[in-house]
Amino acid sequence: MRIITDMIPLTEIRTAADRLAKSVHRTPQLPAHTIGERAGVALSLKCELFQKTGSFKARGALSKVLSLSPEARAGGLCTVSAGNHGAAIAWAARQFGLPSVVVMLTNASTSKVELVRAYGGEVVFHDDRATIFDKLHEIERERGMVFVHSSNDPAVLAGSATLGLEIIEDVPDVEIVVVPVGGGGLLGGVASAIKQVAPRVRVVAVELAEGPALAPSLAAGEPVLSPRPPNTLADGMTPPFVGALPLAIAKEVVDEVVGVTEREIVEAIGLLATHAKLCVEGAGAAATAAVVAKKLKMPAGARVVAIVSGGNVDLQQLLRAIT
Repeated sequence: MRIITDMIPLTEIRTAADRLAKSVHRTPQLPAHTIGERAGVALSLKCELFQKTGSFKARGALSKVLSLSPEARAGGLCTVSAGNHGAAIAWAARQFGLPSVVVMLTNASTSKVELVRAYGGEVVFHDDRATIFDKLHEIERERGMVFVHSSNDPAVLAGSATLGLEIIEDVPDVEIVVVPVGGGGLLGGVASAIKQVAPRVRVVAVELAEGPALAPSLAAGEPVLSPRPPNTLADGMTPPFVGALPLAIAKEVVDEVVGVTEREIVEAIGLLATHAKLCVEGAGAAATAAVVAKKLKMPAGARVVAIVSGGNVDLQQLLRAIT
């Protein structure tokens, strides 16, 4: 009897891994003994801040482009983003000589706006989170572009899932994988890979306590609009909604959902800089913050991998938060 599941099929994940192998980095997994000792666990860090464009998003963006025919992608790519996904889309589009448009909120991080433009993307600002996708679809229709959703596209999630394969291959005795979550694209992909390759491994989602999206959506049984705290360091964790696809995957296989505060994220950024010599953005530090703050269920000595999802730091914003 065929088992029905919402997870990205393992065959599609492995196909994405083969497609991406020559174009993205296989990022290192570094031991973090001193940080792990604070929580009483054996901690490793999956360092996606060293990925192309500075975050895991490059995997999903390029996976999507490679899944399209030359005719389908000829008009270019468009998306909505807080920054990292937009930069990844601009980078992926540039690999094929395609135009790209990224719709961003008017209060988006200046450094991330500049990052999108550095990769050749056109930035269109919009001032309302609730209608930002309406603006995106307007551009999609008018310019004949392909909309690449950061968290609700199977090809994008298949690209993100390749990260999960690498974790299991490089740390085969891992017991818990901790994943930051905003729109859920990373979570849905990584959980799909891990639960099919090593179902014994617990997958824990970490969201922003001041702007949760996943837990309320799971409770409601559908995506709900999430609040966005002002001046958050973790802008990548505050999309308007969790994608319906990763939400379905989370309902099926995610073992635990926890929240971390802005203060805990700032403390984790400091720990990662001091002890791991990593310069990490807010969302990238969230999984480590959850481990250090002991927000999740972790047996003493457990082998834990925390995903450091990105390193595109807005230094001025970080300095304001620290001070």
